[in-house]
Amino acid sequence: MARIGKRMKKAYEGLDIEKTYTIEDAVKSVKARASAKFNETVEVSLNLNIDPRQADQQVRGMVALPNGTGKTVRVAVFAKGPKVAEAQAAGADLVGGDDLAEKVLAGEINFDRVIAAPDMMAVVGKLGKVLGPRGLMPNPKLGTVTPNVAQAVKDAKGGQVEFRADKTGNINAGIGKAGFDEAKLAQNLKAFLDAIVKARPSGVKGNYIKKATVSSTMGPGFKLDIAAFGGMTVAQQAA
Repeated sequence: MARIGKRMKKAYEGLDIEKTYTIEDAVKSVKARASAKFNETVEVSLNLNIDPRQADQQVRGMVALPNGTGKTVRVAVFAKGPKVAEAQAAGADLVGGDDLAEKVLAGEINFDRVIAAPDMMAVVGKLGKVLGPRGLMPNPKLGTVTPNVAQAVKDAKGGQVEFRADKTGNINAGIGKAGFDEAKLAQNLKAFLDAIVKARPSGVKGNYIKKATVSSTMGPGFKLDIAAFGGMTVAQQAA
């Protein structure tokens, strides 16, 4: 077993790792145990009761966090004509067509999100082997292939987070920074969980969310009480 560093050992000191927490208490505990010298990302990790091998049990989507992520998102846009200026005005970091595609093929991938106008998919389609494995390929279902590139850029810059279950049914995402106040982190976490519950495939039987944990980048994980939101949306729970 790998040795646990002094800092991590201190972070777990006095912690009951089997205890489950409400959203509010989990956020409070994460903030209290975040002791790194940088502003740690607060992350949520979920294990879903799905079979990702089945086409009707894919869980993927976008959610706009009400208080943003605290992270600077670099956005690349494939566009031409008037949409180039629209994307630039909205804050896109990179805008282009064939020239941008050549940079991507050359390994220049200094962006976190790719948006494409529909008439640019012939160009973007050639980049599938490069962008696909990195989870950067634009997708109409996610709103990253759209004629309204300006709004897509604003959404990406404003705290929109993509989620996607991997082949083992796990989803991991950052939902803010440890420096956020508790209320804002709790709002972001609720919004994220609500989006996951709404994305529940119709074929899932029994409990949809098997496990949910919240942590900071360098801190311990806190198990969420999944019974509080596993069967319905967070909004319904609060009603």
